[in-house]
Amino acid sequence: SEPVEMSSFGSLEELRARPIPDQSPIRGKPPGWRAKIAIDRASAAFSESLVDIRAHGIAGENFYHATRNPPYWQRIEGSVPDLLARQSVVEHLVKVNARLKPFGLELHVFDAWRPRAVQAYFHDVWVPRELQKRDPSLTGEALMREVGRYWSAPTANEDAPAPHSTGSALDLTLRWTGGDPLWMGSLFDDASPIAHRDRMETHADPMSFSDTEARANRRLLHWIMSEEGFVVYSEKWWHFSYGDQYWAGICNAPAALYGKAKD
Repeated sequence: SEPVEMSSFGSLEELRARPIPDQSPIRGKPPGWRAKIAIDRASAAFSESLVDIRAHGIAGENFYHATRNPPYWQRIEGSVPDLLARQSVVEHLVKVNARLKPFGLELHVFDAWRPRAVQAYFHDVWVPRELQKRDPSLTGEALMREVGRYWSAPTANEDAPAPHSTGSALDLTLRWTGGDPLWMGSLFDDASPIAHRDRMETHADPMSFSDTEARANRRLLHWIMSEEGFVVYSEKWWHFSYGDQYWAGICNAPAALYGKAKD
């Protein structure tokens, strides 16, 4: 379908103008805080199945199984073509898409449930190596702290699963229906401050049309997902979750809904 004129966006235009709140309180939480939140294993949600996101009308392609995936430019070993998430999470995505549809927009998912092998490769190998190339002074504990800002350690403890291993964390963006993605100001998976959710609130060049557009689009993505119950991750404009330990901690839920889905 043809994109609609921006003047017809109505309520979505209001979201594009609403600033993203300062993320520094979340960014300043101590390391390991998420893992201390309980998982409600007695709830019906805990045993909820993984379902195919695309079978429910949500667009996407697994970024790590693709080959046109800068900055990697290769299929990641251990990746899968699937885009899987918990049933209730997908139902919320469907509601977001329904809200976007009249305006010629839709969600596009990069990644959802993630195999342990992929999580381990990026946390243990790729990201540390690339960060050290850019800053050779980063070593040891300081290096792994920086890695942890963008990639969780692979799940080893059932009481502290990596978010993507639960099937309730998602990486996604907005695009014109069946077409190009909206400009967000950085590559997906950029492991640097440019990816921070509120970066364009404080660092946008007021003379840059590119920065102004990225700020408006990040705001739209932030609010349309937040208003459907998803919580946002401060370091990455594309990461959202519903029901994992991070979600529970941010929205003050008594416990997480989901544990690890599978390896």
